[in-house]
Amino acid sequence: MTLSPYTYVTVSMRPGQPSRFNVSFCSAELRVDAWLGDTGKPCLDLNTSNASVTVSTSGPVTDHDVTVAREIFNAAARYLADCERLHSGQTDKATGSEAA
Repeated sequence: MTLSPYTYVTVSMRPGQPSRFNVSFCSAELRVDAWLGDTGKPCLDLNTSNASVTVSTSGPVTDHDVTVAREIFNAAARYLADCERLHSGQTDKATGSEAA
């Protein structure tokens, strides 16, 4: 089953608790960019035509910021590996050959 591209946003607000925002990008139209802001802060943007998310530091880069950046990098590498593996399997099925 193939769904049309979509962006799903939810906001949870409960008395006495912090608000929580969730954004899901389920789209091949997703754009990703990394850049340095005007103040020299590193920024990572995830965008579709419907929504965007920017990740940045709150001030000078700390050890924790570097750790989080590594976690983002490692998660993106796992996402890439999963996409490549699944895409390869789909290609193998479409051509009638068996996956390795």
